[in-house]
Amino acid sequence: NKKTSCSFLSAYHQRTCNNFQVSPPLTRGPSAFIPENEVMQANGLDERTNLLVEEYSTSGRLDNITQVMSIHTQYLESFLRSQFYMLRMDGPLPLPYRHYIAIMAAARHQCSYLINMHVDEFLKTGGIAEWLNGLEYIPQRLKNLNEINKLLAHRPWLITKEHIQKLVKTGENNWSLPELVHAVVLLAHYHALASFVFGSGINPERDPDTSNGVRLIAVNNFCVCDLANDNNIENASLTSSNFGVSVDLSSSLTYLFPSWKSNLDVQCWLTCRLQEKDGFHTTFDDEIVSTDVSRYVEDPGFGYKDFARRGEDHLPTFRAQDYTWENHGFSLVNRLYSDIGHLLDEKFRMVYNLTYNTMATHEDVDTTTLRRALFNYVHCMYGIRYDDYDYGEVNQLLERSLKVYIKTVTCYPERTTKRMYDSYWRQFKHSEKVHVNLLLMEARMQAELLYALRAITRHLT
Repeated sequence: NKKTSCSFLSAYHQRTCNNFQVSPPLTRGPSAFIPENEVMQANGLDERTNLLVEEYSTSGRLDNITQVMSIHTQYLESFLRSQFYMLRMDGPLPLPYRHYIAIMAAARHQCSYLINMHVDEFLKTGGIAEWLNGLEYIPQRLKNLNEINKLLAHRPWLITKEHIQKLVKTGENNWSLPELVHAVVLLAHYHALASFVFGSGINPERDPDTSNGVRLIAVNNFCVCDLANDNNIENASLTSSNFGVSVDLSSSLTYLFPSWKSNLDVQCWLTCRLQEKDGFHTTFDDEIVSTDVSRYVEDPGFGYKDFARRGEDHLPTFRAQDYTWENHGFSLVNRLYSDIGHLLDEKFRMVYNLTYNTMATHEDVDTTTLRRALFNYVHCMYGIRYDDYDYGEVNQLLERSLKVYIKTVTCYPERTTKRMYDSYWRQFKHSEKVHVNLLLMEARMQAELLYALRAITRHLT
């Protein structure tokens, strides 16, 4: 019923609703990728989770993102605290601005789930409904964020101190540095959160105010991505033919704990290769048509490109030792936007160190090298290189199907499919794959922040 499916929208939106058809997702529960009972049975939906949501939720309810993240309750607490601080607590930006910036960020990846959520929050916090008609209706100073939003989302290595100077220059539409840091943190947070939404197959929220219980939702035509640009992984003591190869998970497990081969049934499983099938499947019903998220996007054709392609002029690599989160980014962001640095640092450390010392059916496994490979591979795709890291570990630990998944979720999450999610680590628990998504999300956010904060530092010096 088209008419009732529009009931959650404000009056400004209803005139466009006749163009949309709404169908429920193919699967129930918070995720289209994870069986509902597995989310509910995980160590998440307990009294502690409910207390966290009551204290830190910005929506006032247990939304689908929170339900999936609650599989890792320790991380969820850090996530909710930092997000609540960005959106609700004292800060340089007025509340409606915060939610509109979230909309602008989510729109870079056509993430209708987040757009719908923050359209509601924007209006609840006193936002002007006319702004929701598109970017041409917003104040010029918000429009001025379009360029840095675009670059942060897709090619953050292009951000320079000149972009910062242009935003903070004297004039009626200028941004103060504290305001700009708040905006940059929000943009990076919601770009990365879009990666989690698509990577975890987050379903649209069920809305009691609609006849079919489903909010207006948009999906895109999905396509297969290419592999991460492995020629960026330099000096790995590997021949060029090693880059991008499909590595059996047996290699990863052998690397992590050499004695695994005594377990014959595990060995049999590990030697069974994924049989490739033609075609990819979309997450949601094909009848759902896209809402017009383009109203919130400037230059929609601008997207991710490999940091360095063969035959092109090589961009200078971001040497992580020259500008680190711990020694540079943290102190700058904390100075200009009080306390957010502590909250972000706790979140980064939490996800990076999170482990249950298990891997598939194995216990007492040190997964440190695997977590580091996932984090550093994301940074590699954004041109950030660690001089003290052996990039041979990436090819040793990450099989081809996992590389495809990582690059898609990180660089163009709107293309993620259930088949991509299912195709890697086929015998692993869903909770382990959610942990992967959390690592990818936080590595991406940190990469965006490093480029933006480095540009602000250069502006200041």
